[in-house]
Amino acid sequence: MPPAIQLVEPEQSELLANLEARAKSANPFFRAMAHRPDVLKNFVPFYSAVVGPGSVERRIKSLVYLTCSFANKCAFCIQANLPGAKKAGVTEEEIEAVKMERDDAFSEPERAAIHYARELTKTADAEKSRALLVQHFSDQQVVEITLVVCMSNFNNRLNNGLRILPEG
Repeated sequence: MPPAIQLVEPEQSELLANLEARAKSANPFFRAMAHRPDVLKNFVPFYSAVVGPGSVERRIKSLVYLTCSFANKCAFCIQANLPGAKKAGVTEEEIEAVKMERDDAFSEPERAAIHYARELTKTADAEKSRALLVQHFSDQQVVEITLVVCMSNFNNRLNNGLRILPEG
């Protein structure tokens, strides 16, 4: 099924061409966002600031991002984030567990972050899971985890709304 909109081609956008050249691959998410060049230009560093190095370990950020993407059934984000999750030490079995909402094998802090991400994604409020999250993470880390949830949900909704699917 094609995307809901015509995607911008790299020949139409120098910024898009540069991003895809650095990544050495086409990116339909960026090609959609390139309809708003100012947004794409600011999105890339913002995304990096949210999901990049911070006070929360990469493995937990990956689990949080995938939890949201599975909850929202965002095929593009799931596919795009699997390599990074595996690089951060998330196993195939753990990925399947997140997908199936079987969280018992994770550490207590990981479970707290996963439950928070899932509840915030599904309800837009995390009243039940927030209390457990703050027992395991500092205020700075809670904000960082919440930002990852927000980023994942933003990307999931853009991709799902515009029918942006993984290649192949």
